[in-house]
Amino acid sequence: MPDKPWLQHYPVEVPPSYDYPNQNLAQFLLDSASSYPDHIALDFLGKKITYRTLLDSAYRFANALLRLGVRKGDRVAVMLPNCPQAVIAYYGTLIMGGIVVMTNPLYMPRELEHQLKDAGAKIIVTLDLLLERVRKSTDQAPMDHILVTSIKDYLPFPKNVLYPLKQKKDGKAVTVAYGGGILSFAAFLKQSSASPVDVKVDAEDLALIQYTGGTTGLAKGVMLTHANLIANTIQNKLWYYRAQLGKESFLAALPFFHVFGLTVVLNQGVYLAATLILLPRFEINQVLQTINRKKPTTFSGAPTMYIAVINHPDVHKVDLSSINVCISGAASLPLQVQERFEALSGGKLIEGYGLSEASPVTHANNVWEKRKSGSIGIPFPDTEARIVQPGTYESLPVGEIGELAVRGPQVMKGYWNRPEETDKILHDGWLLTGDLGKMDEDGFFYILDRQKDLIIAGGYNIYPREVEEVLFEHPDVEEVAVAGVVDPYRGETVKAYIVMKQGKKPDADALKAWCKERLAAYKVPKIYEFRETLPKTLAGKVLRRKLIEEDAEKNTNAKSG
Repeated sequence: MPDKPWLQHYPVEVPPSYDYPNQNLAQFLLDSASSYPDHIALDFLGKKITYRTLLDSAYRFANALLRLGVRKGDRVAVMLPNCPQAVIAYYGTLIMGGIVVMTNPLYMPRELEHQLKDAGAKIIVTLDLLLERVRKSTDQAPMDHILVTSIKDYLPFPKNVLYPLKQKKDGKAVTVAYGGGILSFAAFLKQSSASPVDVKVDAEDLALIQYTGGTTGLAKGVMLTHANLIANTIQNKLWYYRAQLGKESFLAALPFFHVFGLTVVLNQGVYLAATLILLPRFEINQVLQTINRKKPTTFSGAPTMYIAVINHPDVHKVDLSSINVCISGAASLPLQVQERFEALSGGKLIEGYGLSEASPVTHANNVWEKRKSGSIGIPFPDTEARIVQPGTYESLPVGEIGELAVRGPQVMKGYWNRPEETDKILHDGWLLTGDLGKMDEDGFFYILDRQKDLIIAGGYNIYPREVEEVLFEHPDVEEVAVAGVVDPYRGETVKAYIVMKQGKKPDADALKAWCKERLAAYKVPKIYEFRETLPKTLAGKVLRRKLIEEDAEKNTNAKSG
């Protein structure tokens, strides 16, 4: 069998290898602004910003940082939803050689305090609505400066006038007292020069510290270089070879503070001189209205986003036909969801795979060529992958289950200030993903589950994904998560958390019978919990750990009660 069996399934348009440029990641913006200056770069709730204006604002931001004493290699935190200010701060920081720390706007002070302290951020850009939270988190270690902006700063007329009135009516109005290190983002830019900034940046310099979800303790800072992010952006573009420069429009519903949204939507969108239709959060009615009105050609997201679309009662009134390509990531894509979405839109919805430590994408199914259902696809150009024996790193034969290891130009430099953690996961350039999977004879890879999500019940290994797929096939089930919960007899037992489709009644016995027909007895969930919603990250990934923690807490309370 050939060393890289997946290469035989590469489309002729996709090169197996590429010569990536040695440059600043922000060069993508400079190139697009040079070639398409008047093309719309950002469309934010109707406010349109051209590539020329976006670059002008990024230069202003870069110059303003330099004026404040921020220097190459300093960390700048950005705590914003998808809005023009987030894009300006991101590229402005990169242009002047700073390192961006993208931060989740939903973080509570404790989580935020850890991140800002760990990264040693000098300055943070945030919303007026989040200022109090940022202040609380920086009590112990005050920042040099906090840059404050408001959603209304980049809204078109009359929304910019109506927004503050609505905030007041909803009791959310915030008055910011500027001074003492608290600066206005809008004034900061206005008073700054738009002259080009030329700070020499090597591609191996750090561009981003991306904190991992922290589901297993405190979040770790993934060090991603300009080279890592440039490679992954170009790899995505090579895969999406029918994309046309200056002609695409991306629905940006995936948050940019998540590396999936940052690379696959923002970096790739700017590289293609596409129009980015920015949505501050995923709200299904707004998403459907936006698709209907703005006609995006690309809509990358998490499976939960596509589930929300296909199950919406008014989806038939929406024209989805502009969508050509969707890359699904962050969790496994159920076959039913893929087929239904493709039938509704006429576009392609493909499953890919990645992790923060790889910028993030390493595998994807072909968009227009051979693909395999349930598979994460084949490795990207210049990316190697193999299945290894956990603990020994020995390669396993085709079809055997082990840990997925990957190597390529998108793999991180390591964890920020954590050499021991880095040594555990990086070996000779190979990144151990912590995911259990297998490879078939064609070189297509399959993820069975996170090693830590594996359920061991009565000595049997059970993969939650397999059980979830079966429950998903039930016509009344909208969403599902499966996890192992403590069982005094079997060690662990299988529990299913179910969200039923609108109007459908919960029926544990019917679901159990459904599973019994399709799964070995030991895999059939013993417990069924029906819920209105499942806990998710802002990128749409179901938080299985949170469900397990909630159960553990209930058990503890029951015992102590």
